[in-house]
Amino acid sequence: MAKAKLSDEVKTYIVQALACFDSPSVVAAAVKKEFGVDVSHDPNKKAASGLAPKWKALFGETRKTFLEDTATIAISHRAVRLRALQRMAEKAEIQSNMVLAASLLKQAAEEVGNAYTNRRELTGKDGKDLPVAVSPVTIFQLPDNDKS
Repeated sequence: MAKAKLSDEVKTYIVQALACFDSPSVVAAAVKKEFGVDVSHDPNKKAASGLAPKWKALFGETRKTFLEDTATIAISHRAVRLRALQRMAEKAEIQSNMVLAASLLKQAAEEVGNAYTNRRELTGKDGKDLPVAVSPVTIFQLPDNDKS
């Protein structure tokens, strides 16, 4: 049985999805849903062997752009994460799942408090120096060993 030839639109979709780290099974399901086309994949075959240079170039460009441009990924923005946490917390509360609701509230508080960033304040208020903690110093008196 001969394989049906895929249109360039479907091929472009597949190449770009794979370049964005979607798994082959996720891509196959998305192609079926989006285009109504069944594409199968065999994880034991080397898929890129004999791939046309234009598809390799598209893959490379898409992968590079994807890795450099996280701004297009909604969840990379704090406001999007907080809105999602808000929806989940409300749903958990409606379902009387107070443990989950409390956990989501804690996660939202940590999100707002920069717990999920590697930013640390290295200066005091308004850019001034941080206060230096001074601890009391204990002075020890050494015994007098000189018995002359």
